[in-house]
Amino acid sequence: MQNGTNISQPTLKTNTAPNHLDRKLKTRHLSMIAIGGTIGTGLFLASGSIIHTAGPGGALSAYLIAGIMVYFLMTSLGEMAALIPITGSFSTYTSRFVDPALGFAVGWNYWYNNAIVVALELAASAIIMKYWFPSVPGIVWSMIFLLLIFGLNILTVKGYGESEFWFAIIKVITIIIFITVGLLMIFGIMNGHTSGFDNFTNGEAPFKGGFLSIISVFMVVGFAFQGTELVGIAAGESENPRKNIPKAIKQIFWRLLLFYVLAIFVIGCLISYNDPQLLSSDIEDIAVSPFTLVFKNAGIAMAASVMNAVILTSVLSAGNSALYGASRVVWVLAKEGKAPAFLKKVNSNGIPTNAIYLSTIIGMAAFLTSLFGEGTVYTWLLNAAGLSGFLSWLGISITHYRFRKAYIAQGRKLSDLPYVSKWYPFGPIVATILCVIAILGQNYSAFTGGQIDWYGIFVSYIGLPLFLLAYFGYKILKKTKMVPLKQADFSQE
Repeated sequence: MQNGTNISQPTLKTNTAPNHLDRKLKTRHLSMIAIGGTIGTGLFLASGSIIHTAGPGGALSAYLIAGIMVYFLMTSLGEMAALIPITGSFSTYTSRFVDPALGFAVGWNYWYNNAIVVALELAASAIIMKYWFPSVPGIVWSMIFLLLIFGLNILTVKGYGESEFWFAIIKVITIIIFITVGLLMIFGIMNGHTSGFDNFTNGEAPFKGGFLSIISVFMVVGFAFQGTELVGIAAGESENPRKNIPKAIKQIFWRLLLFYVLAIFVIGCLISYNDPQLLSSDIEDIAVSPFTLVFKNAGIAMAASVMNAVILTSVLSAGNSALYGASRVVWVLAKEGKAPAFLKKVNSNGIPTNAIYLSTIIGMAAFLTSLFGEGTVYTWLLNAAGLSGFLSWLGISITHYRFRKAYIAQGRKLSDLPYVSKWYPFGPIVATILCVIAILGQNYSAFTGGQIDWYGIFVSYIGLPLFLLAYFGYKILKKTKMVPLKQADFSQE
């Protein structure tokens, strides 16, 4: 077994070889891929119902807790991805440093989640377009946007990176304008608001419902932050991952936290938590998005139309990222022998074409289930995907804990790492605990009522037994074991 300082660091492959993806993503792409995949309807729409449920202080607390969890997860993923920048990252890392069976379950879980998100965003795009074109069947818009997303993914990875960059720029500019306008209103510089910070203390504010309300909205807030892990997925297609990954990781957290926390603060100051319009903050009624309400109160004409356009770009960005993430993860699963071999195919542009075809077909099929009957199948598909993001995050935190222990056990020096997570082991341990709380607390109210709601439990937690079935099924079939620390694989792709 090697030890000491004679262990050489692996050499990156920067060319596109057969069955290898091309490294064309720059730092600005990586930063905006994570931001674009995270800022969306969770902030523009769901923030209203979160403030209504937990009050402005409770909402801020939930976003801060979720932000801290994401920070620990991102630094954990950043440490691994900067050293071993491979596509499909955390699925492969889990196989190498924990157990191949867990890597199998994490990979397929993430692929399934993203394929279903494609369907969800297609359905959302149809609803949004009805605002402008109520007489055009929604399926027309959904198919147009599916072709657009497919085209952005199938051409070149740089095309995907550029599209995500500009989608994210639109959202970032909107949030900056919103925060600026909101602060001017709070301090009485703009018309439309004279109560200052009163909404933070009126009635049951700032913490409506106490600690349990914060916990109940924490799960919703966690969903809003999901998408940051795409930086790890994209590591294998970054031009200079050892430089770009750490830089992107450092930027992402502070930008996200700043945008989310300041936006929630502004909404909490300008709109009372008991405003009935916050209950209707739904994609089908953009006129009462918290952002729309603030812009309208500020006297900005066409606020609803502007926000509708912004949310449309958010939906397209989320669908674009979901198809990218799904295709890359199933491609790496095929390379590792955990998915059919035909999915390994890569074209001359370094694009995993068959993986994109499969993910597009599954996403489209899931979307079509929403059009037949009462959409029961579609509802169950969404419920099964509900826990997937937290299960993926749980895999990241557990894997990083083992990654660092294996790195030290093999006699390697922390100073040789391109990026070092400063909060180890505290960070991955806290992230693991918060992920477990989020998973188990998905529908805690089903247990706390006078009578246990077995149907609600089944609907909310169906994703968990599916994940465990994949894990134990592969483990029994392949007879896998926990990877010994001194045998963990630190080699490159």
